Amino acid sequence: MPPSARALFRDRGGVWVMDRDGWLYAWALASVALGAGSLLVPLYFVAIGGETFMLGVLAGVAAAAGAPGALVFGRVADKTGKRRSLVLVALGLAVIALVLVSLTERPWLVIVGNGLLWFAAGAVAPVLTLLVTVGTVERDWPARFAVLNRYQGWGWAGGLVIGLVWTTLLSGPLGEVPAQQSLLWLCAAAVSLSMALAAKWLPADPDELASPRASRLSRAIARSRRLPVRSATFPVGPGRLYWLTRSIHPRDVVARFTPALTVYFGGVVAFFVGFGVFWGPLPLYLSRTLGYNSGLVFALYLVSSVGSALWYDRAGKLAERYDPSGLQVGSLLARAALHPAVAVVGLLFSAALVGTAVTGVVFALIGVAWAVIAVTAASVVTQLAPAAIRGEALGIYTAVSGLASGVGSILGGWLGGYGFLLAFSVAGALVFVGATLVAVVWRRSPSVAVATDPRSA
Repeated sequence: MPPSARALFRDRGGVWVMDRDGWLYAWALASVALGAGSLLVPLYFVAIGGETFMLGVLAGVAAAAGAPGALVFGRVADKTGKRRSLVLVALGLAVIALVLVSLTERPWLVIVGNGLLWFAAGAVAPVLTLLVTVGTVERDWPARFAVLNRYQGWGWAGGLVIGLVWTTLLSGPLGEVPAQQSLLWLCAAAVSLSMALAAKWLPADPDELASPRASRLSRAIARSRRLPVRSATFPVGPGRLYWLTRSIHPRDVVARFTPALTVYFGGVVAFFVGFGVFWGPLPLYLSRTLGYNSGLVFALYLVSSVGSALWYDRAGKLAERYDPSGLQVGSLLARAALHPAVAVVGLLFSAALVGTAVTGVVFALIGVAWAVIAVTAASVVTQLAPAAIRGEALGIYTAVSGLASGVGSILGGWLGGYGFLLAFSVAGALVFVGATLVAVVWRRSPSVAVATDPRSA
C-alpha cells in the first residue's frame, strides 16, 4: 500500500483496516470548504453590490445561525444516536447553501444561503464531538477534542490558502465575480466529496451502552481549553455551546453568579460587541476603500488565523504561569488600539506595498491578541464561577460571546455607512470598556491572582 494511504489505514495482522481517525480526513476536507467560504461569501456579497449595513447583517446572521443548528442536531443526536445520518444531512445542507449563493446575485438570497451554511456548520459540531469520543475512556476525551480541532482548524486555514491562490490567479482572466463563483462551486464539490467519504468512513452508530454519557461529555468539554484556528475570526463555538448548556437552568445559574463573575460577563458583552463591530464591515473596507483584491484580503485573514494558531499553546502556558485576568486585560487593550489602527494605516500610507505590509502586521497582532483572550477567558470564567456551575458558566460565556458578536456585526455595518474610521473607533472603544471591566475584576478578586489550569477543575 502506498505511504499516502497508510495515514488512513493500519496493518492488523497483514490486513489493512480503516484507522479510527480516518473519517476525520473527510471532515478536514469539509473544513477546507468552510474556511474558504467564511471569507469568500462576504467578498462575493461585496462584489455583487452589497451595501455596508447589509454586510453587517450577513455577518450577524452567520454568527447567530450556528447556535440553533447545534441545539437542534445535538439534541437529536443525543436522543436517537443517529450520528452518521445527521452528519450527512448537515453536509448536504452545506452543499445546498454554497450552490444557492453561487447561483444568485441578490443580496438577500446570499444572506439566506450564508445563514444556511453556518446553520449546517453549527449543526454538525456537537455530533462530531460525540463521534470523536466513541471508544475512548473519559480521561482521554480532552485530547480527542484536540485531535478534532487540529483536523478542523488546519483544514480551515487550508481553505483560506486556497481562497488566496484561487482568487489571485483567476480574478484577472475570469473577472472578480466569476472567479468567486467558481470557487464557491469548488467548495460545494469539496463538501460533496466529504459527504461521500463520510458515508463510507464514518464509524457505525454505537449502541446506547457504548455511547459516552452527555453529562460526562459536558464536563470534559468544560475542562478542554484547546481552540481551533477558526476562532481567530469566528469566535462562536456551537459545539461547545450545545454541550455546556444542554442541561442549563438560567435562573438557577445566574442566581449563583458572584458579583465578580457578573462584572466579567458585562465585560464579555462589551468586548465581543466590539469584535463584531470590527469584523462585520471589514471585508467591504478592505476591498472597496483600500482597493485590495480578493486574494490579498484572504491573505490578511490567513495571517490573523495563523497568528492565533501559533499562539494558542503559548498563551495557555502564559495563563498557567501568570495571572490570566491581567494577561487578558493587556490583550484587550492591544485589540482596542489595533481596531482603529487598521483604518488609520489606510489613511496614512498611500503606498500600496508599505500600507499592505503594515496592515499585515496589524492583522498578525490581532490574531495573537485573540489567542491570549480566548485561552485566558476559559481560565477566568473557571476561577470566578462557583464550582457547581463552572460548566454552565462556560456555556453562558460561549452563548453570550456569539450573541454579542452577531449584534456587533449589525451595528458595525450601520456605523460603517457613516465611515469606517468611526466604526473601527467604536469597536476599539467597546473593547476598551470591556478591558476596563475585566481590570476591575482583576484588581478586586484576589482569588484570581494565582493562575490555575482549568483542566483540573
